[in-house]
Amino acid sequence: MSAESTPEPGIPGEAGTTGENGSDPRHRRQRGRRKGLLIMAWTAAGIVALGGTGAGYLYFKLNGNIKSVDIDQALGTDRPTKVDNGSENILVLGSDTRSGANRKLGGGTDDGSARSDTAMIIHVYEGHQRASVVSIPRDTLIDRPVCTDTQGVRHDAAHGVMFNSAYSTGGAACAVKTVESITGIRMDHYLEVDFSGFEKLIDELGGVEVTTTKAIDDPDSHLRLKAGTHTLDGEQALGLVRTRHGVGDGSDLGRIQLQQAFIKALVTQVKHIGLFTSPKNLYDLADTATKAVTTDSDLGSVNSLMSFANGLKGISASKMHMVTMPVRYDPADPNRVVVLTKKAQQVWTALKNDEPIPAAATKDTATGEAKGVVASS
Repeated sequence: MSAESTPEPGIPGEAGTTGENGSDPRHRRQRGRRKGLLIMAWTAAGIVALGGTGAGYLYFKLNGNIKSVDIDQALGTDRPTKVDNGSENILVLGSDTRSGANRKLGGGTDDGSARSDTAMIIHVYEGHQRASVVSIPRDTLIDRPVCTDTQGVRHDAAHGVMFNSAYSTGGAACAVKTVESITGIRMDHYLEVDFSGFEKLIDELGGVEVTTTKAIDDPDSHLRLKAGTHTLDGEQALGLVRTRHGVGDGSDLGRIQLQQAFIKALVTQVKHIGLFTSPKNLYDLADTATKAVTTDSDLGSVNSLMSFANGLKGISASKMHMVTMPVRYDPADPNRVVVLTKKAQQVWTALKNDEPIPAAATKDTATGEAKGVVASS
């Protein structure tokens, strides 16, 4: 695993509105729905609760857990202009390093490299009440730009390479540079999670309940599930978001469909978990999350994460529009996809203008065959 890698956070959860009169049952129900926050919001809440008890040393311990990378320093000024319309763009990566604690989970050999196994752009609209999530297939053939990693090493441009090679070549900075080159959109923040961090977070949450409409059997991801309802532990959840050969056409696009379905299930479940009834549960989750997450330097402290999470807590699962970057299968290699430039531009233009992604942008594009295989219970 690269020194700058690790973890990612969760996803926005259920929102509600709270009136001034806390005794109103309706308001109590609404407050309950607001428990479905980002994992980082849970972290923030845990720190607030613990800080209120005078356990300030715990704050410093959690603060010391967080790893960050200085994306802005590495990329300099040659970047898309930040759009000042109240929106935010966050690049979320899941890395598939085979080193350290991830070797057993990732499978394969430890070659000292890491790739971006999962990549999503989360666009948070002005007002922070809704979001669009655009998944970028790891097998997309792209032109990787010249980039400089956080150690100051320059990496040459490359033509027609897989998207996930950007991370393995130059780490987080090169991944951000490549996404900004593809989209023309500035990434305001960067968040990353690896195999080990993801598994521990799901276990700390007590698992996630999903219903599978078909049996899944993928020895590569070590996942075997019969059709039916399951509470997935961390290892099973990791297998689900990584599986591709056990479902549908075995494509990366099918895996993205499973990942998006799992995110919906996670968001739906979180609101039912009594995280806020136990300071110990909150601290355990905060400790796990802050050890897992790697951020850009702007988010590299507990205070910054608290502020960031607070701005996202109003986004519910129903207010998350999830799509895949418009692509088609490469005629020369069915295991690769290429960007449908005109349709993709519709997506990027919508996000730049803080507008909904038009349905036409994702119509008649390549998709996997795993839609509907996994759903919230």
